[in-house]
Amino acid sequence: MNEKHTHPDQFYIDGLLQNNSSVIALIYKKFAPKVKNYIRTNSGDDDQAQDVIQEVLITIYNQAKTKGLQLSCPFDAYFFLLCKRRWLNELKKGSNKEVTLSDENVSIDESVHEMAHQTEIFDDKQLLFDEMFRKLGEKCQEVLKLSFVTKTMEEVAEKLNVTYGYVRKKKSLCTGQLTEMIQQSPRFRSINY
Repeated sequence: MNEKHTHPDQFYIDGLLQNNSSVIALIYKKFAPKVKNYIRTNSGDDDQAQDVIQEVLITIYNQAKTKGLQLSCPFDAYFFLLCKRRWLNELKKGSNKEVTLSDENVSIDESVHEMAHQTEIFDDKQLLFDEMFRKLGEKCQEVLKLSFVTKTMEEVAEKLNVTYGYVRKKKSLCTGQLTEMIQQSPRFRSINY
């Protein structure tokens, strides 16, 4: 994204990152009713709406945590568009359900679409990474998980009770294997990198 001014609604993103219960409650109070109404209008129920809201909040949280998400548009429009797209994807999976496309007076400009698009790409990448990670061998998963959360490879070696040289080589091999598995996946080409 180009350098844009951070929107004042950034506090919603920051609140999610800090697990601030009052900000999260505010998000549910202000924005969930519109999403629930939209999903009920489009062949869904409150439980399905709750699932969509939760999934979108987790996606936003993950993107903010790993990519430093900076909101350049109103949170309302961004959040609603992500929920709407997530629900439409759910309907496509089940097919044969009628879909009503109305934006319910949400002002959606290019920055909202761009931010939603970037978040969806992030989510697709994360899902592909997670799927391929689970296909790795147990030892590779263990080495990579520890290297994600441990400051140094010396500490990883100590925790696994192996040599530093072994852990570095194993991490390199596992990272290469994971990268190759991701790149060989048919979904890899369909994700807009």
